[in-house]
Amino acid sequence: MTTTVTFAKMHGLGNDFMMVDGVSQAFDAATAPIARWADRCTGIGFDQLLLVERPHSGEADFRYRIFNADGGEVEQCGNGARCFVKFVVEQGLTDKREITVETAKGIIKPRLNEDGSVTVNMGEPTFVPEQIPFVLRAGESAEAVSHIIVNGLDSAEMSMVGMGNPHAVMLVGDAETAPVAAWGEALQRHPRFPQRVNVGFMQVVDKQNIILRVYERGAGETQACGTGACAAVVAGVRLGLLEAGADVRVQLRGGDLTISWREGEPVLMSGPAVRVFDGEVHY
Repeated sequence: MTTTVTFAKMHGLGNDFMMVDGVSQAFDAATAPIARWADRCTGIGFDQLLLVERPHSGEADFRYRIFNADGGEVEQCGNGARCFVKFVVEQGLTDKREITVETAKGIIKPRLNEDGSVTVNMGEPTFVPEQIPFVLRAGESAEAVSHIIVNGLDSAEMSMVGMGNPHAVMLVGDAETAPVAAWGEALQRHPRFPQRVNVGFMQVVDKQNIILRVYERGAGETQACGTGACAAVVAGVRLGLLEAGADVRVQLRGGDLTISWREGEPVLMSGPAVRVFDGEVHY
């Protein structure tokens, strides 16, 4: 039997997505050839497939599921959250401009602004190793702001942040020449990260500006990573390198995001979301 699925291609700063409405049409993620669709030469081409579903609880408007380009399901995606709210509004699935959305790791609240940009309340970050998750070595303090990670014969000091998905943020002198591919691939599968990890390479320009590259688990380096930008700013504030509560400009390869965070408060992320084209696929 052949299944037909309509979709929209969207992107947030070049981090691109196949958006699927699972509310008004049937869609079975378990049988869909997601990895084949993600291929940029023979398929639709995207970093992640984002699926809109009905919520499990009465507290939310929608449920948000995320599948990486390799077909594996993950917990959170910040750039995707911005595309998510714009998609459900444009699809006519809601007339609200701010929605409450269930994810695998809790509730987020994206808001479509009048100028077309989107602001997302990403919730509070976690630094608890078991919640990120991150495995401590014997004698290592769970309260430490950063940890030493050994990669072969080399080592690096990294800050671990949970943003609904796991992040490890490394300070670099020059993001352009940082060993993103080599270190990203090695660290995302490091045994101290039992669910793998997204690796951020952050260059601090000043108290309100950083340059960031992110190697995402299951996708490789992407043009932009929303949760990665959030994690980097959180790490920078905790290290005393960025101004708490200020709007921090995060320069990514695909464009800029604005992130603000203060200890004990949720992370706020603002940036664009763009619809590229609509289509349908048969399988």
